[in-house]
Amino acid sequence: PPRPPPAHALGTMPPAPKRSATAAGLSSTGPKKAAAARPRASGGGSKSALLKTKSPAEFFAENKNIAGFDNPGKSLYTTLREFVENGLDAAESVPVLPDISVEIAEVSKSQFRALLGSAAALPSTDERLDTAIYKDVETDKERKLREKKEAAAAARASTPADPNNTPAAPAPAASARANLFRVTVTDNGIGMPHDDLPEMLGRVLTGTKYCVKQSRGKFGLGSKMALIWAKMSTGMPVEVVSAMKAGGPMTKCVLDIDIARNEPNIISLERVMPDPGAAPWRGTKISVVIEGNWTSYRAKILQYMRQIAVITPHALFRFAFTAEGSHRDKSFAVTFARRSDKLPPSALEVKHHPSSVNQLLIKQIIDQVKPSTSLLNFLSKQLSSIDRAYAKRLIAELAGEFTEEMPVSELDVNRIRQLDHLLHQARFEKPTGSCLSPAGEYNLRLGIMKELKPDLVATFAEPADVFEGHPFIVEAGVSLGGQSVKQGINVYRFANRIPLLFEAGSDVVSRTAVSSILWSSYKISPTQDKIGVFCSIVSTKIPFKGTSKEYIGDDSPPIKNAVKHAISQCCLQLKAKLKRKAAEIDRVARKKTIARYVPDVANAVMKVLESEENPPEEVRGTFDDAKSGVITREVLTKKLLEHLDRVEKEFVLQAGEGKEEKDKRVILLAPIEGDESYVTFDRADESGMGLSLLRSLEDK
Repeated sequence: PPRPPPAHALGTMPPAPKRSATAAGLSSTGPKKAAAARPRASGGGSKSALLKTKSPAEFFAENKNIAGFDNPGKSLYTTLREFVENGLDAAESVPVLPDISVEIAEVSKSQFRALLGSAAALPSTDERLDTAIYKDVETDKERKLREKKEAAAAARASTPADPNNTPAAPAPAASARANLFRVTVTDNGIGMPHDDLPEMLGRVLTGTKYCVKQSRGKFGLGSKMALIWAKMSTGMPVEVVSAMKAGGPMTKCVLDIDIARNEPNIISLERVMPDPGAAPWRGTKISVVIEGNWTSYRAKILQYMRQIAVITPHALFRFAFTAEGSHRDKSFAVTFARRSDKLPPSALEVKHHPSSVNQLLIKQIIDQVKPSTSLLNFLSKQLSSIDRAYAKRLIAELAGEFTEEMPVSELDVNRIRQLDHLLHQARFEKPTGSCLSPAGEYNLRLGIMKELKPDLVATFAEPADVFEGHPFIVEAGVSLGGQSVKQGINVYRFANRIPLLFEAGSDVVSRTAVSSILWSSYKISPTQDKIGVFCSIVSTKIPFKGTSKEYIGDDSPPIKNAVKHAISQCCLQLKAKLKRKAAEIDRVARKKTIARYVPDVANAVMKVLESEENPPEEVRGTFDDAKSGVITREVLTKKLLEHLDRVEKEFVLQAGEGKEEKDKRVILLAPIEGDESYVTFDRADESGMGLSLLRSLEDK
């Protein structure tokens, strides 16, 4: 006979089978023992594992590559980047033109020992008891291997070498050894409140940017990860000085982070008054000692500073690197000057767009309002692009148990699911761009000109568009020529006005610039010309790919199309400029060619004038002037060159007006004396009557 269906198929679960306490950590003898063993879960085999919970700080400390702290070199770069961008946000929130100072100072072993103090410092080389346990001490095996290699090298050197085939001496490899650095960033922003400063820097996923508006950072992770990296690599705390009012009290704080509890560990926190003779200052100065690798990431750090100066030309950046020991001569300082005094528009906080919400977000918004809030008010006031009339239509479409006056507290899981489904099916107006803060064509153009100094540059800004309910704006610039620009296509990518330097090959901007733009149709050579492609995408939610957030995928049609259109519009502008430039070159070459024949023409004309015995009566005076010396070859050559210049000027004027100019302009000329009688003529009159009339009036 057929077996009966299992109990769970009928909607009920079968009783739990008895399990061995040794196999699963459970006991069937009583509920008390089973409850006591619940924290244990089967780990496979005969052993059991305890269930554990990790704090956010602990998770990111173990997975630091998610935040860009892959290795010491990348960690040095990311630390600097996070501090700089926090300073820019703080200054623009005032708003005031940003003034950012960045210093990377190498910390020697003796300096680090002094920072640690005598109690915590490691023994110096002279104080070591067992030198064999240290990596920097050569063992007998390593010494023998080195001596063997040196002997072989000496033997090769003693052998007479072929003068025609002498191998070059290998260059010493650059040291990739990680060093210690103090990173210090000072800004002139709004500062941090005294009581909130430890929480703002010492608790992961704590921030002020959890809202619907564009911002450089969002999750409150970057600066905390720098503190976590400092704790992991050097054990040194972060030092902060902050002032919210120029000349007012300052907060001095030294803290690190309790990774297990995800909370700040305050070492010192005090209010102090500035020195009497010090200049009034408002802002934040943050300093931390971390492990890094300057040799490997020097180029990336300088590239970042240059590109952040391009996208924020209204900011002043001072960068300094200080080397220690025998490398002091490698210290340098560079300033990225401010070129614009125009701040980008401030991003406004807005409500969520209906097409961007999900069931979880709807539930969170419901929890933030009063339980008695009606569904009608909830839809019309808590979501954007929905007025009361449209909210009534949506509620009517839901029908059933939904009414306009029902409180949101009655929205259970199933009703929220119905509401979410309708919001994704309904039609809504696109969100406005008021929550975005693009750089602007003006600033983008100035930034490109300031840093690259190109021969030609064109910019274009797309209107605000929407992707999955999130507004975005694409700004693009294309330059030709310039300093430190390689031949070919050089792509500069920005997301929310932050330079993206890694994984460029997978980015939508790089792929569009290389594969989707037909450069030759715009009179640009993608291999011979020095092309700079700049693209800035700002949005409330950048669709990054991967955990590193270093590139934007090309699988979003709205963003991909906007990027292609913006770059194409820049190319069209450059094409017009290149055509005018080519026409000017042709005009100059044509004039030069014609002028080369002027002496020959003058000689030929003079021969005719001098050889004719019986010229026609109407031109006899000209022939007589030539024979008497009034008209000479030099005079004729000069007149011909003047005529050539006049013709060229008229050609330029006609080219400037354009033959296809269709708009007509009425010009009224009043006589200087006499009655006020006006003459009207058409400037675009192709018959030339208007131009003749103008000349006749000028003669009069």
